[in-house]
Amino acid sequence: MPIKAKPGEQYTIRRKVLKIFGAAFHIYDENGSLVGYCKQKAFKLKEDIRLYTDESMADPLLTLAARSIIDFGATYDITMPDGTQVGSLRRKGLKSTFLKDEWVIFDDQGTEIGMLKEKNLLMAILRRGNASAFFPQRFEFFKTGSDEPVAAIRQHFNIFVYRLGLSILKDDEDLDELLLLGATCLIAAIEGRQS
Repeated sequence: MPIKAKPGEQYTIRRKVLKIFGAAFHIYDENGSLVGYCKQKAFKLKEDIRLYTDESMADPLLTLAARSIIDFGATYDITMPDGTQVGSLRRKGLKSTFLKDEWVIFDDQGTEIGMLKEKNLLMAILRRGNASAFFPQRFEFFKTGSDEPVAAIRQHFNIFVYRLGLSILKDDEDLDELLLLGATCLIAAIEGRQS
């Protein structure tokens, strides 16, 4: 069954239901067509998330891999199938654990190019309890030095199925769609465990 994106959203990431080990997500474009499949490997000491063109997993698009085993401020490298670095994201550990989730975004050279910030402090604090499904997350991507968002991630309210929408608000040469899509899959895998 296709999932149509909400108005203004270019992609919808939906957790696969009844997946026992690891996590898997289907990625739909704004027309409801399946454009990707994201799989988080189970029983790995270091986080390993793969993005493919479809569920056959024949054509890989991206790899998202943690640099360290357990780290509250972990850095995740986003690479193409040939090993070319697309960028990386580093979670702001203590702040993300106790207040709002924040991620620093780096380009392929390791230069900070932006931030991914949870939008609402009160909602973030309420999510820290067992009622996270009732307080959906909202993130915004900001380019370094700007307070105007270039993209947004919104968790759809649904207590049964975890779903995120990605809206690209304006084109930016530093934040390409693959980096934004990779970051959204990372949020779905990492933050989705709180739901």
